[in-house]
Amino acid sequence: MQNKLYITTSIAYTNAPPHIGYALESVQADAMARWSRLKGHSTYFLTGTDEHGSKIAKAAEEEGKSPEEFTDSIAKKFIDLKKALDLTWDNFIRTTDQKKHWPGVEALWHKLEEQGDIYEKEYEGLYCVGCEAFLSERDLENGLCTNHQRAPEVIKEKNLFFRLSKYQDQIKKAIESGEMVIEPEGRRNEILSFIEDGLEDVSFSRSREKLKWGIPVPGHEDQTMYVWCDALANYISAIGYGQNEKEFRKWWPADIHVIGKDILRFHAAIWPGMLLAAGLPLPRHIFVHGFIKSNGEKMSKSLGNVIDPVDLVNKYGSDAVRYYLLREIPSNEDGDFSIKKFEEIYNADLANGLGNFASRVSTLAEGVDFGGLEANGEIEKKIGEAIKDAAGSANKFKLHETVARIWTLIQYGDGYVNEHKPWESKDKQIIFNLVFLLRAVADLVEPIVPKASAKIKKAFALKKEKIVSAKKIENLFPRLDK
Repeated sequence: MQNKLYITTSIAYTNAPPHIGYALESVQADAMARWSRLKGHSTYFLTGTDEHGSKIAKAAEEEGKSPEEFTDSIAKKFIDLKKALDLTWDNFIRTTDQKKHWPGVEALWHKLEEQGDIYEKEYEGLYCVGCEAFLSERDLENGLCTNHQRAPEVIKEKNLFFRLSKYQDQIKKAIESGEMVIEPEGRRNEILSFIEDGLEDVSFSRSREKLKWGIPVPGHEDQTMYVWCDALANYISAIGYGQNEKEFRKWWPADIHVIGKDILRFHAAIWPGMLLAAGLPLPRHIFVHGFIKSNGEKMSKSLGNVIDPVDLVNKYGSDAVRYYLLREIPSNEDGDFSIKKFEEIYNADLANGLGNFASRVSTLAEGVDFGGLEANGEIEKKIGEAIKDAAGSANKFKLHETVARIWTLIQYGDGYVNEHKPWESKDKQIIFNLVFLLRAVADLVEPIVPKASAKIKKAFALKKEKIVSAKKIENLFPRLDK
């Protein structure tokens, strides 16, 4: 299907409520989905929750709940982010959903078995519960997992393995040829180096005696499916794999997987191997974002610096949170969050920027009849240049640059007001040029600050898609007093 976008986030692990890092990924994917829809493309945006595995079973036990009760309560918090952050996802998949998810996972497992890529062997390895993964010595520093700073457990049991090593050369070729693009380039080089060192076969099950909380392996009822095999399959189960072939073929392959840097290996090595074994096309792009730090420190419960995105929205509004995440966090690197910086950016770019510009222009335009007026060439040229530049950055997944470029159009508009002083001349053409510019800005900022965009658009009366009048726009972003 031409002009379609199938975009996914990684599915959130339900061992804890959502934090600002998950909000970053959700808002990034949402902005890309919104831009796609503005271009008239058929768009499908998927997100969800990963609800199986030993870490969740332990977390539930610590709270005195069954795994079902625990995951239901946490999943609801992630679903509620749709309203809180103005997300526009089309589907929310839960890996505990036995009707929507499990059939696709089981169908994929059968494909891997048919290919002869599942085999049984006795295995002893180092298992990190935090990663839900077996690690090798090269993954450790001073005997500790680099992500969780904890020594992995030594596990010895008979498991089912996936023959990932068989697909090493094909995966490498797909990345090098651009069949599967990984952005940014640094992450592409990282995974190529990892593959160059050799891909090992992956343990794809755990003893059901030791881990009951998960999908039983078809035909091996004494085994529970490895949580990553179960989780990665969400990208195809959610669009009908194994149940609705027509719907699946309509959307697959994924055009963009949006993921964090800590799960790159699963998405750029294990997942492509599974797809190749099943005879399915690979995802077209894997976009890898960094982490958000708090005042320069890694966020963690122990440090007490974890940021709840809902608390931020309740205090500052969803547009302000979306803007900060998209503009101030470099899309493909680590970024920093502090309330002080957040409030400075809010005042500078939203209150004094977009909010002030919308107020100035609508005040000048209120009560003026613009019937028959057209914007001059300079204004249209400036808008066209901004659209082209912003799209170029977005295509490279540099969303922070896209947002910055759109805001230069607002700065240009402020300069235009100051230069022409329409409050003195009352020149209808000058005022209309500004109104035309503000209306274009409203379209461009819709994926970033959708509430403000809607309020700006609502202020304009159109006739045959041309602006004929405007109402005053109330303060979109009231300044924050110190």
